[in-house]
Amino acid sequence: MSKPTTISNSIKSVIIDDDPFIQDLLIDKLNQYFPEIEVLGVGNNGKEGILKIQSLQPDLVFLDVEMNDMTGFEMLSKLEGIHFKTIFITSYKHYAIKAIRFNALDYLLKPFDLEELKNAIKRFKKNHSKDNVPLALSNLKTKNISEQILVLKTQQGELHLQLKNIIIIEGDRNYSYIHLTNNKKELVSKTLSNIEDLLEGKGFFRCHKSYIVKKSHITSYKNSSSILLSNGSIVPISRRKKDVFKDWYENN
Repeated sequence: MSKPTTISNSIKSVIIDDDPFIQDLLIDKLNQYFPEIEVLGVGNNGKEGILKIQSLQPDLVFLDVEMNDMTGFEMLSKLEGIHFKTIFITSYKHYAIKAIRFNALDYLLKPFDLEELKNAIKRFKKNHSKDNVPLALSNLKTKNISEQILVLKTQQGELHLQLKNIIIIEGDRNYSYIHLTNNKKELVSKTLSNIEDLLEGKGFFRCHKSYIVKKSHITSYKNSSSILLSNGSIVPISRRKKDVFKDWYENN
């Protein structure tokens, strides 16, 4: 296995992954392109990862989502305090990718390339003091899905929205307007399809090409062509969604 770098006045990092190939790949790329990032140690599983973090106090942790003894989230939940940034390592098909994206966490998709790594490091340096891992762990523990908080990136920073406060999401090309219970409307640079994917299984339904609605805010559904929402909005149901919507509304 490649040897970690050791330089002074650097960004301290730890790699926690049970795949030797990923360990070597990361160490080699960091040594070659990011000499300012010092790899203090490597953990081969969650248990080793906890010990490495506690003893080495890193600034940045590269963390495998699925290890042979526990998940990356389970490992993080066992730590008393999180004083570092995390870049997750996962596959696109892994179930945890939804939790990662829902909480706006940073990640590398296996097998990652140099450009992906460069972008992740760039984001880490830009947002060095911010980390959504504690929020993600809180969301994962929250049994009532409507109490979970969705994190979305905006030009002004991050938007944290409790799901129960979202009434309707309206798509407008590459942007979406999120209508809230406090009568505010937030604009985010995500397509409706992007948001639909994030909200899958969380009490939302895309009833029309331009609208996603929250079930708990549906005031009435008296016919098969429109929905009345708690803020007074009337939203159409597309023809091809009528039967699917009816089944979702009556059985979820």
